[in-house]
Amino acid sequence: MGGRLLSIGECMVELSQAGEGLLRKGFAGDTFNTAWYARACLPAEWSVDYFTTVGDDPLSGEMLSMMRDAGIGTSFIRRIEGKTPGLYLITLKNGERTFSYWRDTAAAKKLADDADHLRSAIESADILYFSGITLGILGPEAVETLLSELRRAKASGKTVAFDPNIRPRLWPNRDYMLKTIEAGARAASLVLPSFDDETTHFGDATVADTIARYRALGVENVVVKNGADGATLSFGDTGAVHVPSVRTTQVVDTTSAGDSFNGAFLSRLVRGTPPAQAAAYGASVASVVIGHHGALISPALLPG
Repeated sequence: MGGRLLSIGECMVELSQAGEGLLRKGFAGDTFNTAWYARACLPAEWSVDYFTTVGDDPLSGEMLSMMRDAGIGTSFIRRIEGKTPGLYLITLKNGERTFSYWRDTAAAKKLADDADHLRSAIESADILYFSGITLGILGPEAVETLLSELRRAKASGKTVAFDPNIRPRLWPNRDYMLKTIEAGARAASLVLPSFDDETTHFGDATVADTIARYRALGVENVVVKNGADGATLSFGDTGAVHVPSVRTTQVVDTTSAGDSFNGAFLSRLVRGTPPAQAAAYGASVASVVIGHHGALISPALLPG
């Protein structure tokens, strides 16, 4: 039996170095990356849709075509006259990646402006996914519109998954950032934080502290990702379960490690796979992804 996963957020134009002063164009973004890997790992009877807002420019059209070609539904994506997508540039220096962003007037900032359209999209789905970046690009009123609909979805029994994905440069100040991330968690039934973010911004000393803090916010299920140290799961009333990472001989690009884990994990969880087994599969997918350049790799390279 199938269902529908709806991922909510921002897909951007990505420019990366192609050598000899040339740049390579692509499309990526945390919640879109997760949708990509969920689509790659789910059977055909499952639908994966993306929810955002784009412009009426040629790049927006190319982005939508790329999504459709990947089998990701775009029927809920609104196009706004005169707007364009956000853009980021990856620069390599001595093997280290740095990012420059142009997103101040990005169309995705308006994704929650049409509350009725947002509600229709959310009501169509069985599982919802969003992130701290989704919240970080929105103004306070739009944040509340989105979270209100997600709280409603959670109350109705839908699975609402949230990756805090904390990026301080998106937020006007630290206090508002942390308060809004906590509000996002309260709207979710499943939270997938990265421990390095949680210890840096919330001051958690241990993975157990992160789990306890989110459980205290009313989150029933928590998966804490901790890089090479694996993931720790706390589901319902069961105790914490540790799932090791999958070792890889060569780490090429960690850009989408967490996003690919999330997509693969959700692809198994929604089909009834026990959480620890779903996390083990997520770890195996992430180990392949970080061995290749770019946020999105061919589905043909992923483990079955």
